[in-house]
Amino acid sequence: MFSRLREDIANIIERDPAARNAWEVVTCYPGFQAIVLHRLAGWFWRHDLKWIGRFISYLTRIFTAIEIHPGATIGRRVFIDHGFGVVIGETAEVGDDCTIYQGVTLGGTSLNKGTKRHPTLGTGVIIGAGAKVLGGFTIGAGAKVGSNAVVVKEVPAGATAVGNPARIVQKDNGNPKDAVAARMFAAYGVMPGGDDPLSKALHGLIDNAATQEQQIEKILAALKCSGIGCETLPELDKFDPASLNRLVQ
Repeated sequence: MFSRLREDIANIIERDPAARNAWEVVTCYPGFQAIVLHRLAGWFWRHDLKWIGRFISYLTRIFTAIEIHPGATIGRRVFIDHGFGVVIGETAEVGDDCTIYQGVTLGGTSLNKGTKRHPTLGTGVIIGAGAKVLGGFTIGAGAKVGSNAVVVKEVPAGATAVGNPARIVQKDNGNPKDAVAARMFAAYGVMPGGDDPLSKALHGLIDNAATQEQQIEKILAALKCSGIGCETLPELDKFDPASLNRLVQ
């Protein structure tokens, strides 16, 4: 038990630059306190003392503003940062080395008892502030969920999901240094340059339209030089890709 406590404290000090020492973590970090009390509540839950487990969970919610059902499975070195408003459901499974920020819900969408209703987080998953992960699917190892995203389907390992409903933005490039940097920072589950995929698609369409317009102008000029006339159409406003790109930023 004490080795797990030391491991959790060292993990928080390593991953949070605001943490100065072990005493501060023990007394001032509600995420640490919630996980320690969850282990106690889970022990009672697994030994068929379910009311005591739920009551400890209830008291933990009052003191930390973090609600973890005693039936949930929490791995090693899980860091709940700030933590206010975090809700983790009964059948949720959180893998080792995960990071969960404030306002996150790992919720269920089914009312059927005895079924897997809540999500499973693989190793090293980062869930950004305010994100909602709803359903009994898996978020793959090393995946990231952006702030305020609403995830209702599986996210592949190493992918980043943003938006409502969440869409896959990118996959990890496999560079070990980048993977470490992502785990150490990615402060709210959003990586630099991680634009909304819808916005990226619109930028691509605008750039493609601008390229086509330039090609058409060159073709018309070449035809005119060859003495081939083309029907004159009414003059339209000049296509301005820069202004359109600004509109969808």
